[in-house]
Amino acid sequence: MADRIQTSVMIAGLSMLYGDDLAGVVETAKLAEDAGVDQIVMPDHVSIGGRTDRYPYGKFPLPIDEPWLEPLTTLAAMAGATSRIRLGTGILIVPLRPAPLLAKTLATLDVLSGGRLDLGVGSGWQREEFESSGIPFSGRTARMEETLRACCVMWTEAPASFMSKTVSFENLWSLPWPVQKGGIPIWIGGALTDGNLRRLVEFGAGWMPMDSRPDVLEEGKAQLERALREAGRDPSTVGIRGQVNPVRENRVVDLDRTLEQLGPLRAAGATVASFALGAFVRTRDEIGPFLERIGRAGG
Repeated sequence: MADRIQTSVMIAGLSMLYGDDLAGVVETAKLAEDAGVDQIVMPDHVSIGGRTDRYPYGKFPLPIDEPWLEPLTTLAAMAGATSRIRLGTGILIVPLRPAPLLAKTLATLDVLSGGRLDLGVGSGWQREEFESSGIPFSGRTARMEETLRACCVMWTEAPASFMSKTVSFENLWSLPWPVQKGGIPIWIGGALTDGNLRRLVEFGAGWMPMDSRPDVLEEGKAQLERALREAGRDPSTVGIRGQVNPVRENRVVDLDRTLEQLGPLRAAGATVASFALGAFVRTRDEIGPFLERIGRAGG
C-alpha cells in the first residue's frame, strides 16, 4: 500500500462557483497547486440534449443549461498557470474526437505541461451529443478502443500506421510525441465489466469506478490484480481513484467527518481520493480554504 493517498479535485458546477467569470477555473488550478493538491480534473460534454433522464448513474447532477468548458482547452490554460499539479480528464468522451486530432492535441498538451497529463476516458452515454456531431451513437465503445489504440501508435511510432474498422492511416508522422515515456497514462472509468477489465489490462494506468464504497473497491482491486497478473502486468503500476462523498450535518458539509473516508479508501486500495468541488463548496470564496484542507489531508 502506498505511503499516502493522492488528492484530486474535479471542477464541475461552474455556474454556481464562477458565474460569468468561467476563467476563474484557471485561478482554482493555481490555488490547488499551492495547497498541495496532486491533480485537477475537468469533465467533458460537447453538448447536452434534453433527455438527461437517460443518465445511467442516477439523477443527472447538474441543470440542463450548465456551462461545460472544453476540457483539453481548459487544461492547456491551467498548464500555463501551474508547474507541478497533474492535469486530468474525468472523463473525456473519446469517440467524439477524430483519432489523429485527439492524438496531436493530447501530445501537445503533455509537451507544454512538462508531462503532467492524465487521460481519463469513457464512451459517453447521451445519444443527442453524438448525433449532433454527426457521429453514430451505436458502436461508440469499439470506436473508443480503436481511437485509443491509434493514439498509442501515433505517440510511439514515426512513421505510424494503423488499420481498424473506424480508424485507418498509413505512414504518418505526428510529432512531437508526449513527454511521458510510452504515451499519456490512460485511466478507464466505470464498473469492472468484462469489457472494462479487458480495457484496463490493455491500456490502463488506472481505474476510476463510479461506486467507491470500500468493500466494492477492495473486491474490484482483487479482481483487477488477478487480471493484470494473468496478462503479465505489474498490478502496482495501475492506480485506483476513489470518490470521496461529502458527509453533511444539517445540510452543511462536515469536512472533518468527510475526511475520515480517506483511511478506509486507502486501505481498500485507492491510490487517489477524488473530490467533486461543487459538492463541497457553494461560493468561490470557499474554494481556497477547502483546497488547503484537502491538500493537507492527502499526506
